[in-house]
This record gives sequence, C-alpha cells and structure tokens, in this order.
Amino acid sequence: ALEKKVVKSKVGENVGLPCCHEIPSSESLHNYRVYWQKNTTEVVLAYAEGKKISKHERYENRTEMGTRNLTLWISPVEILDNGPYQCVVQHLRFSQNSIVLCDEPVTLFVTADFSKPNVTAEVSANSCESTEMVVRCSSHGGFPKSTISGALNNISVVWNVTWVSESSLSLYNVTGELWLNVTEDVIFTCSIENNGFAKSTSLLLKKMNDCVAPTVPPPYNVIAASSIIIIVFLLAITLAARYLARH
Repeated sequence: ALEKKVVKSKVGENVGLPCCHEIPSSESLHNYRVYWQKNTTEVVLAYAEGKKISKHERYENRTEMGTRNLTLWISPVEILDNGPYQCVVQHLRFSQNSIVLCDEPVTLFVTADFSKPNVTAEVSANSCESTEMVVRCSSHGGFPKSTISGALNNISVVWNVTWVSESSLSLYNVTGELWLNVTEDVIFTCSIENNGFAKSTSLLLKKMNDCVAPTVPPPYNVIAASSIIIIVFLLAITLAARYLARH
C-alpha cells in the first residue's frame, strides 16, 4: 500500500505538493508528460514536452510547477483547494508511446484560524437572590469545525452550539448560548480549539443586586417605655442636685 502523504496549509499561504518523481539532471521536462489532478478527475495543471497543455480556470494565476522536482505550488491557498491530489508522470521514450513512471496521491488539508471568541452577557431577570443571564460566545472565519467549550470558575458547562456555513467547504461561524442563574460573582471562560491551538476569552459575571433588609422602627410600647425611663432619670438628677445644694 502506498504511504499516504498529507500536506497541511492555512488559507492564504503558499503550499507545495510533492510529486512522486524528480527529473534527473541528464534530462529535461521535454521528455515527459506530467498531470496534476484533483479528485482523480479534475486536471489542475498538465505539461507535455515542456509546454503547458492544460490548466483549470479555478487555479488560474495561482499555480505553477517545478520543472525538475515537479512540485505543484498553490498560492494563495483557498478552502476549496482542500482534498486529494495526484501526480501522474509519463516518460516519452518514443513519439507515440509513453511509460508511466509514477502515479501517487497526496492530500492537501486546508485550515483557517477562528477569531478570538467574543463573550457577551445579557440580563433577562433580576432579584435579590439571583440574576438570570443569557451568555453568548461567538467566533468566525474558521475551518474546519472545531471544539468550542465553556467554563464557570474552571468548571465545564454544557451549552447550545450553532454552526453557520454556506457549504461544507466554506468558512464557519459558531455561536454558543447558555442560560445562567447567577447567585454570586463568577468568571465565565469561552475557548475554541483549532488545529491544536486554543483561543480563550473570559468575562466576569456579576450578581446585580445585594438587597439589604429595611430598618424596622421599634414598636410604640418600646418608645413609650424608653421615654418614661429617660424622664425618671432626669427627675432623679434634678432632685439630687437640689438636695446637694441645700446641704
């Protein structure tokens, strides 16, 4: 079985797909036919006797081929370039006959980085005991679908995730939504992992109200009793002063 060759690239980069044959220094491209195909049916680029004989319009001005190592260069890389390719090399020994020297596949795996997550919180209800919130985390412009996760004070939460894309070979936008009943200040973290790398954003979710119980005035009986005690105390001081003045 042929070893599967995989080349990874990001959208917008320059990538080279290796061919299964290299032309020796004693010969030139004029002695060969070279076909670069995608999905075994779509000819990306083809050369015969040193001249370009075919090219695909979608790869117009984005591809070139090495004249000796036959590497297919694609720049800039697009999402639609994702998929299997094949390099077919024929040697022209005679004018009408050719020998297939190699015919091997190579897969191009295209990725695109998601943006840093954007976290927002919207208060839906509020009370002295708790604050109800709708928390949303969104990221855009990535490929393929990745892992998006949320955590409250580093404890994982499960939320509803929505992916939006025009097709299976288009950039993705993703939004996660979570309903929370916040009874104390907590830190919410949203993370998205793509191609082995993670991007995170954190937001402090604050409980809105800390209600304080109103001060209850003392009952009337307590006020009356306190007043009598104060009056008796003042009378006692007055009588004591007069007694001391006489003696």
